[in-house]
Amino acid sequence: MAKDLLSIVIPSYNEQGNIEHTAEVVSKIMKDNRIPYELVFVNDGSKDETWDILTSLTRTDPNVVAVNFSRNFGKEAAIFAGLRTARGDAVVLMDCDLQHPPEVIVEMYNIWKYNDVDVVEGRKKDRGRESKVYKAFSLWFYKLINSSSGLDMSGASDFKLLDRSVVDSLNDMPERLTFFRAMSSWVGYKTEKVYFEVAERAAGESKWSVSSLIKYAVSSITSFTSAPLHIVTFCGVVTFLITLILGAHTLVNKILGNSAQGFSTVIILQLLMSSIIMFSLGIIGYYLSKIYEEIKKRPRFIIRNVVRNGREQNGEKDD
Repeated sequence: MAKDLLSIVIPSYNEQGNIEHTAEVVSKIMKDNRIPYELVFVNDGSKDETWDILTSLTRTDPNVVAVNFSRNFGKEAAIFAGLRTARGDAVVLMDCDLQHPPEVIVEMYNIWKYNDVDVVEGRKKDRGRESKVYKAFSLWFYKLINSSSGLDMSGASDFKLLDRSVVDSLNDMPERLTFFRAMSSWVGYKTEKVYFEVAERAAGESKWSVSSLIKYAVSSITSFTSAPLHIVTFCGVVTFLITLILGAHTLVNKILGNSAQGFSTVIILQLLMSSIIMFSLGIIGYYLSKIYEEIKKRPRFIIRNVVRNGREQNGEKDD
């Protein structure tokens, strides 16, 4: 393995329009700056020609490594499969659509190589072209993560460079439900920040729908923090205070002979209590389902095969 080898991990799902262009652009930048590198593309169960293009690239470019999942396991699984496969002294995570500017990798690499730094984290100067609803949702999401975890996730992204020691620490973490963006900060180590502007997609459209983003956000929050469980306690306190106020009001009216007729108050209280109970049970049940997924200890991903230098290797499961 070459000294100071840089592994660039690129999760790919239905990216047939981006693969070749991304490999060409990143490779040129690495060669122009004389950085020893490998490109680790992880095919996350794509339904288009992504895998065929990747296997073809491995035959023409010895720096390209192609990892193929047995099915779609999601971006988080693709990231950790890439970390497991990467052989570099440092590893960079980036998107296949080039919204993470590849020229920033050179800046990250030089900061890591010539300074006592273990993590070089890419922070967004802005969020690019996004709807107001999406931006508001992202702001709320990161505020919740920040307040519940004590980590500064404002403007954070998956675009970052990790020293081999950090990669090994992440690979040693046993949980199946992962949130790389937060976990790579949680492990600590000396961190430096660089800022970048989100570029336009080189080709194609985003694979994230509104429903998938909401699902990803909920999964990330519950896998990394217990904050939603505290909502149950908060609801209990609020309900108790409302009960005290209404109980005191009812008692005073009873003493004064002005008690309300009918059952409207009782019905409203019953509906309120029932709603809070069901909401609380839903949160607890969601966490129980996550615990159930963890204790089954199923692998986060299954690698069907890996291709290096045009030669296919047997796949493996995540430990």
